[in-house]
Amino acid sequence: MDKDQVLRDQLVKLLQGGQAYQPLEVYLSGISAEVAGKTAADLPYTIWQLIDHMRFTLHDILDFSRNPGYVEPNWPDDYWPKEKSPKSQQALDECIKDLKEGMQEMIRLVQDQNHNLYEPFPHGSGQNLLREAMLVAEHNAYHLGQIMVLRRLLGDWEV
Repeated sequence: MDKDQVLRDQLVKLLQGGQAYQPLEVYLSGISAEVAGKTAADLPYTIWQLIDHMRFTLHDILDFSRNPGYVEPNWPDDYWPKEKSPKSQQALDECIKDLKEGMQEMIRLVQDQNHNLYEPFPHGSGQNLLREAMLVAEHNAYHLGQIMVLRRLLGDWEV
């Protein structure tokens, strides 16, 4: 197997999780809209805000990775939902579904040999697909850890 394919396979494993931390599906499974909108003492965000932030950021990174006409959203206003809770269970479920589908799209980009992992995007400032895939994995790991802690603090996580 060539080194490029080895790297792609390792990136996929990193994106999927399950090596140093549980996969995204484990942390997001069974969350109710009620719990997603609750706050914990001294924390400025809710589970809903973290999930929607992850979804938005992932789709922003996907857009940047595929679109030469990319326009950067406003930071931080566009990246974080203002609402503390989802409008409904359906809204939460759709957000989680969209996040999972976005992850599958990032994995497809990484697996596709037609996409050079190392070549800088012409519309960026040195970023490439390798960097963007690692950024997604790092960003998700950080926020999934926050979600797990919040679920524990809210009594919604079995140890």
